[in-house]
Amino acid sequence: MADATIEIVGMDELPLIVEMYNQIFRPARDIESFRRRYRGRYNILQMVARIKDRPVGFFLGFELKPGVFYAWFYGVLPEFRRQGIASQMMEAVHEWARQNDYDYIRVECHNQHRPMLHLSIALGYDINGIRWDPDRSDNLIIFEKTLNH
Repeated sequence: MADATIEIVGMDELPLIVEMYNQIFRPARDIESFRRRYRGRYNILQMVARIKDRPVGFFLGFELKPGVFYAWFYGVLPEFRRQGIASQMMEAVHEWARQNDYDYIRVECHNQHRPMLHLSIALGYDINGIRWDPDRSDNLIIFEKTLNH
């Protein structure tokens, strides 16, 4: 089990996060697509996971609506997976959300992303529904977790 350092980072770390995103996900995105998504959002949270000062994962989220925090993207570089880093990041997110008076955290996931589906269930998220993703022409599974204050 890796013992990553999870830190909240500012917008100055967005280029690093975009670089990691593009190593993990397809299609690639440019930094402007992240900036556009953040426009008008409240309580944007960016975290970076590091092992011995090496960035190995990231988390991006923001307020979806009052009381609900949305985990927009998170990922771990392939060579660092299955070491508990994603779980460690999400526990840090849960703690931050509790401290900031959120009642729920929402995660959306494509059916083919099995590791994320398994992690969401292992972390106590409940399946709350599905929604159509027009960008990928596929359904997203909606998970929510109640935060006990």
